[in-house]
Amino acid sequence: MSLLTVGSVAFDAIETPFGKTDKIIGGAGTYIALASSFYNNKQFIVSVVGEDFPAEMLSELEKRNVDIQGLQIKKGEKTFFWSGRYHNDMNSRDTLVTELNVLEHFDPIIPDAYQGVDYLMLGNLSPQVQRSVIERLETRPKLIAMDTMNFWMDIAMEELEKTMKLVDVLIINDEEARQLSKEYSLVKASKVIRDMGPKYLIIKKGEHGALLFHENKMFFAPALPLEEVFDPTGAGDTFAGGFMGYIASTDDISFENMKRAIINGSALASFCVEEFGTNRLMNITYKDLEERIEEFVNLTNFDMVQVIN
Repeated sequence: MSLLTVGSVAFDAIETPFGKTDKIIGGAGTYIALASSFYNNKQFIVSVVGEDFPAEMLSELEKRNVDIQGLQIKKGEKTFFWSGRYHNDMNSRDTLVTELNVLEHFDPIIPDAYQGVDYLMLGNLSPQVQRSVIERLETRPKLIAMDTMNFWMDIAMEELEKTMKLVDVLIINDEEARQLSKEYSLVKASKVIRDMGPKYLIIKKGEHGALLFHENKMFFAPALPLEEVFDPTGAGDTFAGGFMGYIASTDDISFENMKRAIINGSALASFCVEEFGTNRLMNITYKDLEERIEEFVNLTNFDMVQVIN
């Protein structure tokens, strides 16, 4: 089944306790597309870059069966750039530089060839842009997932609420869930947020795993303990890409299959953080992924012995 990703394709410059980088490839759309390419062979992307974006990366996306005719290249303009520094706990960071460049006036154009897409993943963009994508699709996809962040909750809450009413799956972290719902308990928060529109809610908890909520069902997926985490920048987007790539490849939106999709997304995210930027994702094989998924299975697999008094 086909999957459309809408999100930023960008440059990042990152500093962590383990080192720092110059300008490298980043962006939510990039991570999502790379992650989902492990599962899905019919991918489309809608984004925008400047003339400074390397053609080699565009070729790499095409090699991974990502159709890039929806990726606009603005002549004479620069690609979106973000620079940040992570604190020692690797869970908090400071933004050093944000240059919107081509993203400031991004108008997501949907090519005719993308109409009728089966699944849609909306990366973290303004809720107005996200909603315009949904409205420009002539046929509603089987499943629409979106990511957002506390920045949009601060400055565009009304627009965010309108967009959430149109999606099936919302993917956010625990801090964002608490801000959005005004509830500290994530179970209570999930009910409040799902009343806003999304039928399914995924709450990412970083190194503590992820939660999936739907109706009266709940599933918890652990995070794989890692010896070292070099760069968490694209982990959330990689998770989302793995999740939606798996869903699209299986064409199954049942709660049970979403559990499997979360494990697959978590496995890919665990690779992403092992090196800076997209480097690790670009160099793992499907066999590597299968072995990592098996580690997740073994992490929580146990036999229960009943004790009778």
